[in-house]
Amino acid sequence: MKNSSAKSSPRNRGVTLVEIMVALAIGSFLLIGALQVYSQSREAYVVNESIARVQETAQFAMDTLEADVRMASNFGLQSRGFAISGRSLETNGNPKNLPLPTTCGEAWSIDLDRPIEGTNNGYMLPCPASGGVQPQSDSLTVRRTTVEKSAVEAGRLQIQSTRIAGELFSDGILPAGFDPVLSETHDLLVNTYYIAADSSLIPGTPALRRKMLTSINGTPAIVDQEIAPGVENLQFQFGVDIDGDNTVDRYVNPGDPVIDPAAISYIADARIITARIWLIIRSVSPEIGIQDNRSYAPGDVSLGMFADQYRRMQVSKTVLLRNART
Repeated sequence: MKNSSAKSSPRNRGVTLVEIMVALAIGSFLLIGALQVYSQSREAYVVNESIARVQETAQFAMDTLEADVRMASNFGLQSRGFAISGRSLETNGNPKNLPLPTTCGEAWSIDLDRPIEGTNNGYMLPCPASGGVQPQSDSLTVRRTTVEKSAVEAGRLQIQSTRIAGELFSDGILPAGFDPVLSETHDLLVNTYYIAADSSLIPGTPALRRKMLTSINGTPAIVDQEIAPGVENLQFQFGVDIDGDNTVDRYVNPGDPVIDPAAISYIADARIITARIWLIIRSVSPEIGIQDNRSYAPGDVSLGMFADQYRRMQVSKTVLLRNART
């Protein structure tokens, strides 16, 4: 009689070396594939996140500029800066002796004859730019009032206006001759936008900043505010109506003789009715392997191609000044 225990039961047989190696090979291929999918998904996420951040910065910066530029020359119930008593005059920069902040120049806050102006490829205010100035970038100044009516407040520059005239004041006392029912009070807003070479929020990154008129401790003052890190260049041109038909006859750079009262070829009747704005947006950190072969030429400057690994985007928009047309 044969011993049945000498035979191996199929149930007790082990896995052969060949089977183990085949299993390991299949598992390795599956693991490598999974890692590749993860790596590609991660790279796609990083790229999409970078693109989204650049687009978000561009949208926020452009929206901020557009909202301000669109309302330039809005001085309450009327839009004629020359009709505002107390504004800066050539013979007297502060005819009413208002308590003005003077670090950016005495006329900076009340030069209402120039509701919108700028410097071409430079920054010309006497007050220092926070973070330095980005080269080959314009600066833009907008003067207007709040859209909504304001409460009379001592220590803040305000305009009391009717459909015919207006007056600057800051003492919290309604100017004489203005009916409180037929006139309105609005806070004066003045902003100068520029590109700082170094952001205070993300060091090493350029940023859109502005000098802003405000009130501190009951006194008119100027603060320097960072708006959007990652904005690398600002350019703009003005659409000018020369013949009074409420249409743009030409686009000019800020400081062009046509709109410069000190120039020989100045046209007194020329009115700025639109502003064309360009922005170059840059990612806040470099991306390995990115190649940008685009040559950037916003406005009147040629920045060429950038030999670095930052993602960039150029955006532009033409804004109609609501209060400029007759």
